[in-house]
Amino acid sequence: MELILARHAGFCFGVKRATLLAFEKAAELQGGVTCTLGPIIHSPQVVSRLEEKGVRVIDSLAEIDHGSVILRSHGVPESEVREAQAKGLQVIDATCPFVKKAQHYLKMLSDEGYELVVVGDRDHPEVEGIISYAKGSVYVVASAAEAETLPQLKRLGVVAQTTQSYETLSAVVSVCLQKVQEIRVFNTICDATAVRQEEAKTIASMVDCMLVIGGFNSANTRRLAEVCHEIQPHTHHIETVDQLSADWFAGVKSVGITAGASTPKWLIDEVIERINAMETDKKD
Repeated sequence: MELILARHAGFCFGVKRATLLAFEKAAELQGGVTCTLGPIIHSPQVVSRLEEKGVRVIDSLAEIDHGSVILRSHGVPESEVREAQAKGLQVIDATCPFVKKAQHYLKMLSDEGYELVVVGDRDHPEVEGIISYAKGSVYVVASAAEAETLPQLKRLGVVAQTTQSYETLSAVVSVCLQKVQEIRVFNTICDATAVRQEEAKTIASMVDCMLVIGGFNSANTRRLAEVCHEIQPHTHHIETVDQLSADWFAGVKSVGITAGASTPKWLIDEVIERINAMETDKKD
């Protein structure tokens, strides 16, 4: 059975940077207190390894009154950054540079008096952080259908959650053009997202079975699974190696493998090793 691993599977630049910062801080711990404000990335396995090294996750700054706090890769609301600084905590900013760019552009558009739209998932931590940089209210839309419900507006500024697809951003902007006199759009989608999705589509069209590895709470991993399933119905989204089923590979000659931007290499390697072991067992 042939295994085809996506070239761009696993950590993206922003996640790799955040993870390195967190593990570097963990290595410096000598009885000090270091926390991440929310999970550093959307990988329960990486979060667990950090906890083993003494870096725990907190949901609120009320849980810490001294030491260091690491801002997660998805970013946090601006008010929480100010609160951490006011408490005298050492703030280590692991926010992805692409997310910070979206925060910057939304703040700039807000300062210039534009009505605001963020294309993304309103409940995602990244989006919650981005909209905090606006002075007033922000419309959050996840699709062209949701954009249809927007009111008529004079001046509109648009940014996107970094893991959105270009197709969704374009479709939302097309709808908005019918509702505004002036529109400014900043393409804040991370190129890594688009590259991964296109590569995943290509591989899914070549194989009998597709595996997508990554956290079930990861937006970009779920989207990878969706685009693969549209092309190859025999697509499975797994978070850990233990979720693999030998039944999936019965009569299968080729398997494609990709992974979300928060999936560590060691997790991908474990999956490949288990599949190879299953093949060996079948031959024996």
